[in-house]
Amino acid sequence: MRPENAVAYPAPSENPCKFTKNNPDCTTISRFVCYFFHKKGLLFRIFSKFVRFFECNKFTNISNTMVSYKDLGLVNTREMFAKAIKGGYAVPAFNFNNMEQLQAIVMAAAETKSPVILQVSKGARNYANQTLLRYMAEGAVEYAKELGWAKPQIVLHLDHGDSFELCKSCVDMGFSSVMIDGSALPYDENVALTKRVVEYAHQHDVTVEGELGVLAGVEDEVASEVSHYTKPEEVVDFVTKTGVDSLAISIGTSHGAYKFTPEQCTVDPKTGRLVPPPLAFDVLAAIEKELPGFPIVLHGSSSVPQEEVETINKYGGALKAAVGIPEEELRQAAKSAVCKINIDSDSRLAYTAGVRETLAQHPDYFDPRQYGKVARKYMTEMYSHKIIDVLGSDHKLINCD
Repeated sequence: MRPENAVAYPAPSENPCKFTKNNPDCTTISRFVCYFFHKKGLLFRIFSKFVRFFECNKFTNISNTMVSYKDLGLVNTREMFAKAIKGGYAVPAFNFNNMEQLQAIVMAAAETKSPVILQVSKGARNYANQTLLRYMAEGAVEYAKELGWAKPQIVLHLDHGDSFELCKSCVDMGFSSVMIDGSALPYDENVALTKRVVEYAHQHDVTVEGELGVLAGVEDEVASEVSHYTKPEEVVDFVTKTGVDSLAISIGTSHGAYKFTPEQCTVDPKTGRLVPPPLAFDVLAAIEKELPGFPIVLHGSSSVPQEEVETINKYGGALKAAVGIPEEELRQAAKSAVCKINIDSDSRLAYTAGVRETLAQHPDYFDPRQYGKVARKYMTEMYSHKIIDVLGSDHKLINCD
């Protein structure tokens, strides 16, 4: 039985509450709850419409805004390569993934008065974030000015782009040069993909590098167990159909720090170090004959300095049979139509050697700046050496002050 003092709630009618203050079926509390949520529902719908409007008209416009590399102070490769071919040297293309690498590249280029290409692979772009890369590139230009480089000649280049969408995104985010690598595709598909990228990039005065031939080795997402030399008989047709500004070729270079197997190498009797097979300069000469004065690019051109390898192994590393391209062969290539030489692994080795050595000698260190500055110093010295002693691009600035 219900207690005598129990509150008698009115029995609900057949119709549910209509959110009206005069509805007899609602108690004071229930009327308030119903009214409150009714109003909240209206507010929620209004707020949702506002958010959708703001997203469509604000955020979307931000993400789709075109960023011109010229506004970031960057340049493309067109004039840079033309001068390099005439001058008999190659422009350094250094890959970077972090701030220390970028600082080292800019310091070395500014000190040696060399034009430079900052290369970013797909993996590095994902690692560093495309928005941060845009501002890092702009910061690199301003940093170069702080170092006394009045008119920096810096290119921001996509290395081994594997799709039209990736290349377009980089163009839209301020890259001044992109590479579309369709070398693993059938020839006609490579031509079609490269042409599509060129057509879009040239609308924004962004230069494009294509590739014929396949390099062996592994670097980020790019991997191949075997190499295929570029066919000289294809280069004119490819360049004509695609409209590329430069062409990456395969003449025996290879990606990564393990460019060749021990079986492919000979042993230097004086040092005991592995010596890789020579580059196919006959293929390069045949390509130059077909495309006189056209910009040629060499990928996979790190020398894998044995001093850095030995330092890494001395302090806990395990780099076995790491061997690269002899620097004298790169010097020879730089005096030809090869006007851009890519170097990535050498920077990684210098960085790792600096970090391992510092931490081994100072096990109490835990501040990244303590070992980061040593790694940066090693990389700066390596970049300067490549610019001056290998590529010959020092004091080759356009309209040098």
